[in-house]
Amino acid sequence: LVDNSIVIVENIYARWLRAGETSTEIAVDAVREVGNPTVLATYTVIAALLPMGFVRGMMGPYMEPIPALGSVAMIFSLIAAVVFAPWIAMRIIPPMNILRKMEHRDQKIDNWLGKLYHKVLGRLLDHKIWGYGFLIGLFIAFFLTIAMFTPLTNYMVKVKMLPFDNKDEFALVIDMPDGTSLPDTINTTSDIATLLREIPEVTAIQTYVGTARPFDFNGLVRHYYLRQFPWQAEIQVQLAGKKERHRTSHEIAKAVRQQLKPIGAAANAVITIVEMPPGPPVLQTVVAEVHGPDAKTRTAVASMLTELFHESDLIDDVDNYMREKQEIWRFKVDLDKAANQGVSVETINQNLAMALGMFKVGDIKQKLVYEPTYILLQIPLAVRSQLSQLDALPIMTQDGRSVPLSELGKFVKDYRDPMIFHKDLRSVEFVVGDSVGKLPAPIYAMNDIDDKLKDHPTPDGIIMSGTRISAPAYDDISGFEWSGEWTVTYETFRDMGMAFAVALVAIYMLVVWQFGNFSIPAIIMAPIPLTMLGILPGHWLLGAEFTATSMIGWIALAGIIVRNSILLIDATISQVAKDVPLREAVINATKARTRPIMITALALVLGSTVILTDPTFQGMAISLLFGVFVSTILTLLVIPLGCVSLGERLFVCAGSKSPNACKDYDDKVSGESSKVNRDTAQINKQKPRGGER
Repeated sequence: LVDNSIVIVENIYARWLRAGETSTEIAVDAVREVGNPTVLATYTVIAALLPMGFVRGMMGPYMEPIPALGSVAMIFSLIAAVVFAPWIAMRIIPPMNILRKMEHRDQKIDNWLGKLYHKVLGRLLDHKIWGYGFLIGLFIAFFLTIAMFTPLTNYMVKVKMLPFDNKDEFALVIDMPDGTSLPDTINTTSDIATLLREIPEVTAIQTYVGTARPFDFNGLVRHYYLRQFPWQAEIQVQLAGKKERHRTSHEIAKAVRQQLKPIGAAANAVITIVEMPPGPPVLQTVVAEVHGPDAKTRTAVASMLTELFHESDLIDDVDNYMREKQEIWRFKVDLDKAANQGVSVETINQNLAMALGMFKVGDIKQKLVYEPTYILLQIPLAVRSQLSQLDALPIMTQDGRSVPLSELGKFVKDYRDPMIFHKDLRSVEFVVGDSVGKLPAPIYAMNDIDDKLKDHPTPDGIIMSGTRISAPAYDDISGFEWSGEWTVTYETFRDMGMAFAVALVAIYMLVVWQFGNFSIPAIIMAPIPLTMLGILPGHWLLGAEFTATSMIGWIALAGIIVRNSILLIDATISQVAKDVPLREAVINATKARTRPIMITALALVLGSTVILTDPTFQGMAISLLFGVFVSTILTLLVIPLGCVSLGERLFVCAGSKSPNACKDYDDKVSGESSKVNRDTAQINKQKPRGGER
């Protein structure tokens, strides 16, 4: 936001120093001199930010404030830079003796920069081997930097959707074997709670057994509100404040996961650590949605994937949504006997439900309580757990008599109906897990499982590999789709990549509109890929993952870094318009614009350090900080080389308002060439021939 004001105020003071006076006319002309590149640079930043507003899916609302607020802020910063900054500068003009000291100091800096650029740029421009070597070195460095994402460098920079924030809470979800009684679930939950109380950062614990805890957005997506069975429990863990503990909530959660493994193994329970997601909530970080021709095949494939998930070092908290066979007692009504006694099936079901505590006979409403308190009737456990006692349950007939339940049917052993899941009208089984370890993003766990599947054919003889963009096309053979956090990651980075491409096109069109040709914009946008030379090493140096906020920083940096190129090109065009040779023009322009370029870069670096310690926005800070630092230095070398490569004609045409500027330049060059040819021919005529000597 301060870049516009920095460039304009710096140019005002530079012009005052050169003129030796602080007049309003000079200040106005200084604003005019850098006005066009400043306006254009503002538009390029807006063009880079706006496409992010079109990110779809659940990540869209997270992204939308950035282009909306950022674009408006950039417009107001331009107004402030053009209107208010010069006005304030005129009101706080330093005394002339201080300005002369500043001029003397700046003159020393300019002389030093001039010598440096003549030495460095002169060598690169005058010696092709140095110039081509520099270009080849940039290409090699770029590809080596991109390789930091790959196994070739042992994943020096890891990719993740968003890192976990440092929250004051996390939760545990406990799943005992299906059919476990409520007392057994309570005992296991109590053991876990006892262990949690020994953790110094834990301040409070709430346990919920056989019922769901109050759910949040994450619980809504994961359907935690449906957890009502006796073998299901949840624990809410409250932590001390961030400033009162040394470990983050994510570090504590990872430690708790390891400490609870013995308890989970002893009770044959699945204990899942649930942290507040930093982005859109998903079913689980790693999710395999299994498709297949029939239920038996899907179950077999899901069981095989569950075993492979357990074998992977990159996945923990493994579970699936298949339920074990659970024996139940079902009362089978003898319809003939019930009809003879004048008792309906509905009456029998209501009496059994009431006796077992599953029927609400009424409620109590209290003044200060919004939800009613229900009244339940329930036979004592010692009675309802004995079928012989339930057989004696009296059932009222239509004529007012009571008959024992045993005369209306009998209890038979049966199995609970299996849970059947569908997605998009297709039968599916779910296998879930949490990505852990040194490679926390689900993509690494997915690759690991896909490698393991090469040696594990399905019951129908298929060597599977999970699809990553959409579900398998057909259900007549086994297959599965990777889902969970991967889906959000893929959709977000896909949309942001498309937004980045649109931003680059928009920036290119803006620069073409300003300079009137298609070659100069290519040079101006050359530093954009160079930002990766700083972004990825910066992530590796600080041990941070490349996240969605890192991508946001890169996209924003594309618009910001173009400002430097525009300033250099605009200054070069001004120099060429004064009949300065192109080689000297680019060196003079680089020397003149180094100060505002470095000041704006340092402003961005210092501003980025504020969010460098924030877990969620650390990636953005690293992208801005390291990206602008490296690309700014390289811009001061790449842009001059690119300008000389394009030739002087383009800059003469771009800097002139005359429609015949290019033709006049061609005629001038042609005339000079003809003169050189005539002089050469004259010299050749004057040379003595071999015979005459």
